[in-house]
Amino acid sequence: MTKPKTSPDPADFTQIKDWVFDLDNTLYPHHVNLFAQIDKNMGAYVAELLQLEPDEARALQKRYYHEHGTTLQGLMLHHGINPDEFLERAHAIDYSALLPHPELGDAIKSLPGRKFIFTNGSVPHAEAAARALGILDHFDDIFDIVAADYVPKPAGATYDKFASLHRVDTGHAVMFEDLPRNLKAPKALGMRTVLLVPRNLDDVLIERWETFSEEDDHIDYVTDDLTSFLALLSTR
Repeated sequence: MTKPKTSPDPADFTQIKDWVFDLDNTLYPHHVNLFAQIDKNMGAYVAELLQLEPDEARALQKRYYHEHGTTLQGLMLHHGINPDEFLERAHAIDYSALLPHPELGDAIKSLPGRKFIFTNGSVPHAEAAARALGILDHFDDIFDIVAADYVPKPAGATYDKFASLHRVDTGHAVMFEDLPRNLKAPKALGMRTVLLVPRNLDDVLIERWETFSEEDDHIDYVTDDLTSFLALLSTR
């Protein structure tokens, strides 16, 4: 089994025409912990909807996330909720923890080809986060959970829909993600795959099934510094 590389080999990226980025914990680092606010909002929504105690609501929220890719998908399948109301509630957060990142913006802007955000969140959430980082204008489009008909990554059909909608030649595309399981489908489609990991993994509370292992042979590269990784490619 070939171990993933940690520094980009320019030869692997010379034919890339489409650069696809997850949003949360990818375009901004894990330690910012913006998702903690979303997580809290989702837990409160589940508790209110189903009249559960906070601990029960959180357990159900996490089970749906694990089994269906998003809490939203589980709630839609099992409780028939209004997805738009859920997304609005979940993303009612404070974005002030995200600061402008001109170096990241320059690195993205310099990449040859099109750039996309591909998120299990909503367009308004992606726009707000990217705008706070100062990188929104560098992207050609955002493919969100609504565009995916609420079927989240890692479902293969969702990647197919994204590629079809934007006429992406997957043999000349790369996907950046923070969850290993969300890179299996793009790798199967022929895309390069890059996994973003926290800088101090031992200090970050994430679930075991969200972490990278040696068995994840669908991952080409692993990095804890997106800006530096992209900068090495944008100057090729």
